[in-house]
Amino acid sequence: MEPGQPREAREPGPGPETASAVRWEEAKTFYDNLTPKKKPKSPKPQNAVTIAVSSRALFRMEEEQRIYTEQGVEEYVRYQLEHENEPFSPGPAFPFVKALEAVNKRLRELYPDSEDVFDIVLMTNNHAQVGVRLINSINHYDLFIERFCMTGGNSPICYLKAYHTNLYLSADAEKVREAIDEGIAAATIFSPSKDVAVSQSQLRVAFDGDAVLFSDESERIVKAHGLDRFFEHEKAHENKPLAQGPLKGFLEALGRLQKKFYSKGLRLECPIRTYLVTARSAASSGARALKTLRSWGLETDEALFLAGAPKGPLLEKIRPHIFFDDQMFHVAGAQEMGTIAAHVPYGVAQTPRRAAPAKQAPAAQ
Repeated sequence: MEPGQPREAREPGPGPETASAVRWEEAKTFYDNLTPKKKPKSPKPQNAVTIAVSSRALFRMEEEQRIYTEQGVEEYVRYQLEHENEPFSPGPAFPFVKALEAVNKRLRELYPDSEDVFDIVLMTNNHAQVGVRLINSINHYDLFIERFCMTGGNSPICYLKAYHTNLYLSADAEKVREAIDEGIAAATIFSPSKDVAVSQSQLRVAFDGDAVLFSDESERIVKAHGLDRFFEHEKAHENKPLAQGPLKGFLEALGRLQKKFYSKGLRLECPIRTYLVTARSAASSGARALKTLRSWGLETDEALFLAGAPKGPLLEKIRPHIFFDDQMFHVAGAQEMGTIAAHVPYGVAQTPRRAAPAKQAPAAQ
């Protein structure tokens, strides 16, 4: 560059074509950021592991439920319409759903063409007019939930089989009992008493054994004859598999997905981890539980035999996204320690049902 050369000549700016290209790239980046992220295609229900979740399980709706109970359905719908641009706060099933989606991401990276993933269905007896707020909330949290079933006050239970449901979670205990009676794995989910951080990269699911994974055969013996007879019975029948309980099929589905990671050499890095957390004693009654799982071709990653000790402290260390138990005092103990727990209303430990009032408005789910 020659001294004295005009400044414009010494520092030439971009030509018209270059400047246009720069502006185009800037505009493209801007609009790309505005464009919603492309979401994967929904799998066919019969190919997927379908998790049906009620709106009150996925989101916190205490105020809305209060309005429904105290002021009726018309005021409830009006309130929802007035607040439809306000997203609901996350409910007890929210971390579980996020963990399912994290597993799906890994599965799609390994098996791009497979539909053997989790498929989440929002199953609610809300009116369709409330759907806009639910959709807005799902989009706000970037959840991938494409299937909705809004039944306008009728029970959604009759649709669960049509959706090939592997697990149904609800805040409505009566709806859960209906699902169990229909042979569908189901549980009433409860919020913990305190917030505890859970894994963002690994789905952790903890199961009780008797009346959850297994039948209630052994609990019936305890209730009728006491612990000593129970220990004798388990020893005598150690090599006879227990009958299946209501959530055996869900553990089976989790195991199937785990094997997809194992086949890629990722057993130690598997984003699904399962736990058996049982009040059984290892020496006196643990063998039958493990041999039953083996006879089914199933396993859990960890087995904790507590011999009657409280489950809450162990669950606090595991930090599962969900823990299933058939006895409410175990559910309550887990809640106190910050665990999201779900009650499975199955077996002899359940309290007898009370007759429902003749006229009773269905609770919004």
